[in-house]
Amino acid sequence: MSTLSNATNIFWQDCQLGKPERQKLLNQKGCVVWITGLSGSGKSTLACSLSRELHSRGKLSYILDGDNLRHGLNKDLGFKPEDRTENIRRTGEVAKLFADAGLICVASLISPYRRDRDTCRAMLSDPNFIEVYMNMPLALCEARDPKGLYKLARAGKIKGFTGIDDPYEPPLNCEIEIKEDGGICPTPTVMAGQVVSYLEEKGFLEC
Repeated sequence: MSTLSNATNIFWQDCQLGKPERQKLLNQKGCVVWITGLSGSGKSTLACSLSRELHSRGKLSYILDGDNLRHGLNKDLGFKPEDRTENIRRTGEVAKLFADAGLICVASLISPYRRDRDTCRAMLSDPNFIEVYMNMPLALCEARDPKGLYKLARAGKIKGFTGIDDPYEPPLNCEIEIKEDGGICPTPTVMAGQVVSYLEEKGFLEC
């Protein structure tokens, strides 16, 4: 039997209605806002705040949260490097579909490996992939530790935890970088405003 990777009887099915028509209907341009950073850096907080701000402006978005995806689409994956890569690949493919539908897809995942994030970027035309780096120091994230995961990792109860015994590779050329100020993370409203300003400037909030 043929496997998906070498099947020759699969063809792309086009439709008369495409992304331009969907974007015109929504009066926005589909894109992927990919939020990356350490656990506890504020990724989910930003994603939710951004989604609320976009909704208040009449713009349609959808959040792909890393933890939520592991309850369904990616529940068969662990945290070995190869599983992390597949986790990001699947998420990237789903994000691409949302963007093609004309939505502003907000993907919020640690996504620790630069190569995997770059692979997701390559799935879209470059301007439609907006990488947001939550550049918060490990000490700040660990002090916040909203899920108690750093404490478990330090106790050896979680293996391969990003930032402790597994690396995080920061972006080299992200579109947006959000930093702490005097040891304090910006408020959700300020962070969302920074991303919305970028989307406005680049013309994603109209069509």
